[in-house]
Amino acid sequence: MTPLQFVDKWRPVTLTERAAAQSHFNDLCHLFDHPTPLDDDPVGDHFTFEKGVKKSGGGDGFADVWKRDYFAWEYKKRRRNLDEALGQLARYALALESPPLHVVCDTDRFRIVTAYTNSVPRSYDLSLEDILDPKKRGWLEAAFYSPKSLKPGASRSDLTRQAADKFSTLAERLQKKGYPSEDVAHFVNRLVFLFFAEDVRLLPEGYFRRVIAEISTRPKDAKSVLTGLFAALLKGSRFGLDVLPWVNGGLFDERESLDLDEHEIGLLKAAGSQNWGHIDPSIFGTVFERFLDPDKRAQIGAHYTDASTIIRLISPVVMAPLNLEWSKARNDIETLVSKARIKGAKAKEWRLAEERRSVFLERLRTLSILDPACGSGNFLYLALQSVKNLEHAANQECESFGLPPRLPVVGPEILRGLEINPLAAELARTTIWIGDIQWAIQNGIYSRPEPILRRLDAIECRDALLNSDGSEASWPAAEFIVGNPPFLGDKRMLASLGEPYTSALRAAYASQLPGRSDLVCYWFAKAKKQIVLGAAQRVGLVATNSIRQDSNRHVLKDISRTLRIFEVWDNEAWAVDGAAVRVSLVCFDGRDGDVSVRLNGEVVTVIHPDLTASTGENGLDLSSVNRLDENAAIAYQGVKRVGKFELRGDLAREMVQAPGNPNGLKNSEVLRPWISGFDVVRRPQDMWIVDFGWNKSEAEAEMFEAPFEYLKKYVKPERVGKREKAANERWWIYYWPRPEMRKKLKSVKRYLASPSVSKHRVFRFFDTNVLPDGANIVIAREDDFTFGVLQSKYHIGWSERLGSTLEDRPAYRPSTSFETFPFPDGLTLDIAPASLALDSRAARVSSAAAILDNLRETWLNPPDLVRTVAEIVPHYPDRKVPIDAQAADVLAKRTLTNLYNRPPAWLERAHADLDCAVAGAYGWEEDISVDDALAELLALNRRRSLNNLHQTIELPLAANTTSTVD
Repeated sequence: MTPLQFVDKWRPVTLTERAAAQSHFNDLCHLFDHPTPLDDDPVGDHFTFEKGVKKSGGGDGFADVWKRDYFAWEYKKRRRNLDEALGQLARYALALESPPLHVVCDTDRFRIVTAYTNSVPRSYDLSLEDILDPKKRGWLEAAFYSPKSLKPGASRSDLTRQAADKFSTLAERLQKKGYPSEDVAHFVNRLVFLFFAEDVRLLPEGYFRRVIAEISTRPKDAKSVLTGLFAALLKGSRFGLDVLPWVNGGLFDERESLDLDEHEIGLLKAAGSQNWGHIDPSIFGTVFERFLDPDKRAQIGAHYTDASTIIRLISPVVMAPLNLEWSKARNDIETLVSKARIKGAKAKEWRLAEERRSVFLERLRTLSILDPACGSGNFLYLALQSVKNLEHAANQECESFGLPPRLPVVGPEILRGLEINPLAAELARTTIWIGDIQWAIQNGIYSRPEPILRRLDAIECRDALLNSDGSEASWPAAEFIVGNPPFLGDKRMLASLGEPYTSALRAAYASQLPGRSDLVCYWFAKAKKQIVLGAAQRVGLVATNSIRQDSNRHVLKDISRTLRIFEVWDNEAWAVDGAAVRVSLVCFDGRDGDVSVRLNGEVVTVIHPDLTASTGENGLDLSSVNRLDENAAIAYQGVKRVGKFELRGDLAREMVQAPGNPNGLKNSEVLRPWISGFDVVRRPQDMWIVDFGWNKSEAEAEMFEAPFEYLKKYVKPERVGKREKAANERWWIYYWPRPEMRKKLKSVKRYLASPSVSKHRVFRFFDTNVLPDGANIVIAREDDFTFGVLQSKYHIGWSERLGSTLEDRPAYRPSTSFETFPFPDGLTLDIAPASLALDSRAARVSSAAAILDNLRETWLNPPDLVRTVAEIVPHYPDRKVPIDAQAADVLAKRTLTNLYNRPPAWLERAHADLDCAVAGAYGWEEDISVDDALAELLALNRRRSLNNLHQTIELPLAANTTSTVD
């Protein structure tokens, strides 16, 4: 069929909707050379007329035509309101598997509306005569073949960011005028809602934009005009020539408008140039955060995270049990309806089925969801949307069974929120209001209630952890708790929250948490307490990956003792203040409910406090390991500086060669080569450091003139007068000089170092005259046997399970990774190296380790590319430098990171030989898997710890590093 034939055929037709619809659609299929529904899909699985289960009470399905993943299509009589048909399709979109296109037609007119997630809807309208226009005919053809070609380019996220940008500028100007932040937030939220209300037709068409145009001609009257408008919306009354709706909800209260100047009114006019009906509430508040009080930002944790990530918490915590309840209710209703159909229209089973539905819907209406750090409302908004979607789907299924339609009853009343920042709390309320109205409109069931907004007093603006008197704050009872508590490490709490608040917080929670816990742990402890008290049933919270570190893991151990961690995503990307971090999503409950335990989407038997899992009855819980006496006082974190103590090698050598000091000593007494984590896995940086040890007085230090003046210039300004006065008064000494490590290193000629955080776990030997930085973990052993065991895949597997991650890189900790690791029986670290050398097992490991070490070092510094240069201080290690510029270019790429990124065959063989030797030293089969080896090591740790009765790990590190190397 040609376009002209189609138009000529249907131009004179005046048949009713039912008589014409299928014939008309089949002709469209012929026009576009597309199979008809009957030809393409005889069983009606993916392309069919009358999509939907026939209602037992009579009537058609949910759509006249449906093609999965393409469109839902509804026919109407000629000259009828097509918007009503669109509303019907919107109402049944969930039942129709959410098609991307909604198409309505009366044989003379066509309207195609896009319904892509996170895209601004777009409407394509054409008439019967437009079929002759190739461009417009192409719109219809795309519905059959390529619906994505009709997808709008602009996303809701883009629109929302543009909208927020305009209002952020306005808010910043008002704050600079001296208005309190709370007043600015309240005023701006009113304006945002008015733009939205106008574009979803809650206000007379173009009304608010006319008001803005009017005040733009007389800015001095702006305050009085807007104040009058707000007053009219508070109660619902006439303002000017129009009758305005009753909005209320607390948004339009007695507070007056703020003054606006000509420029600020211009910003409002610019904001009115876009459609606010489609802004995305899930990100509007968070992109507004740029004008939140910077002093409170650390406490609110407001930042943007995509909805799909948030749903990973809401789905298992809130929706999984509700979906299970609906499944049971649905089966009951279906059984009753089946009996009722047999008995007839007056059967009591119809009433019982309706009662069963009512019980479930009432259950949804009265449940409660708490976000105890709600920020700008993302979690609450998405939780509400999810519950409303379930209610809507349940009503549709019941309607298909033959029960009468029911309007939705679930609303914002099910939400509870705590937020310390008044601006964020305002944004949370607006987010929820807008989202609730949008949901109803998008699903074709908005009834424009009076008042339009329901009060959200349950979004409380207060501290979630402390009362004003310093006592522990209470949380409202709520069946489900979800949220994103603020990310603030233990060591940053004093600086960000202040000493009085931090001390009060630690005192109030002393019985629940050790004093050195990250801030997020307090939310976990509070949520656990709510379940124990019976005030909550399920919890899902976000935490940085530090929650699984030994310094924070105590809160997860406490949860695991009495509750159940039932779902975890342990290494998810997240954004904090524009920076990417890795987080863990942790869900726990009171061990009740029929749910699977899952780690990263995979079913497991149990999830341990370190957020690892076991799949068998005798699961491997490495979070229960103990420190071993024989491993004590061997592993240390390197010195921690605050200030620029390090200096280039050439400058250090100049100082070494300077004339003697007033004390008669050379500067070499206080200048040493220095390594950071980069020096371990990359090329040597040739850096030195000024080292006054840990007990030199200022009078003694200033005798070394050049080094002292260097620190006076670069370090003293950073240290003097800073918060931790006791440490910073001795500004010429490192923040943590590590005297215990230095004393231990005097007993060896070389030590092992490995970066505390690194992509690849590698150990290397360094001369004891080289001072290790705090980004390194130092093992005070010089023997090849220790190196071989630590570099084996068994120790690396152990350390990765017991460590943590920074971003996506494993962290190594002295307390957990090393001090818990059991060396082979008879070869423990409390035995002198000379004695170990006599054991054939140790000799085999030492030989394989020495080969690996030599191969790596030779690859890093090939004899034909480097020359050895004696260091200026005789007992300091020699340097290896490139023989020329060309050699330097080659050597620049020779790093351990690059070597392990793409390991050559010789490296893999050397490691395999070492692993076999280490397995043999333990008495294992040489091809033992890492998982089986970890089980053996766990048993060995437990046996040893019973012997030495050492305490279970609960202590934080003396100093945590956040350095990352690759």
